[in-house]
Amino acid sequence: MKRVLFTLVLGLIAGLGSHLAYYRYHEPASTDTLEGQLAWMKTELKLSDSQFARIKDLHHASHPRLQAMAAQVAQMQTEFGEFERTRRTTDRVDFLEFARFVEIRRNLNRECLDSTRQLVLASAEVMTPDQRLRYIRLVATAEPLVGSLLN
Repeated sequence: MKRVLFTLVLGLIAGLGSHLAYYRYHEPASTDTLEGQLAWMKTELKLSDSQFARIKDLHHASHPRLQAMAAQVAQMQTEFGEFERTRRTTDRVDFLEFARFVEIRRNLNRECLDSTRQLVLASAEVMTPDQRLRYIRLVATAEPLVGSLLN
């Protein structure tokens, strides 16, 4: 009886170990980083090595600018929080200052959209028509961007 129980436990451990190892090995790359996102694109769009290298170069070239704009967006969100706190505590709004803030935010949003559009279009130029269509569908969550690409 002990031998059967030992064999069952050993088989269970081996099976569980194999299962965990298989899923760990086949785990998709993390998309939290630029490299992870690019690896995901290569797999998802079935990019050739030359296409992948070109798209990777495009993304690396635009990454510092996009990161800087993301930092500006975060700063604008903090500034808006300050406006909101001031409005709630003093029940007053500096409309001139708020108008300046809105104009800066509008310009920053336009700049972010333009930079993203340029990157998407440049990346799409490297792809085959089928890959391009799939890529456009994947980035379709950005409605203004996709709408302008499809027109």
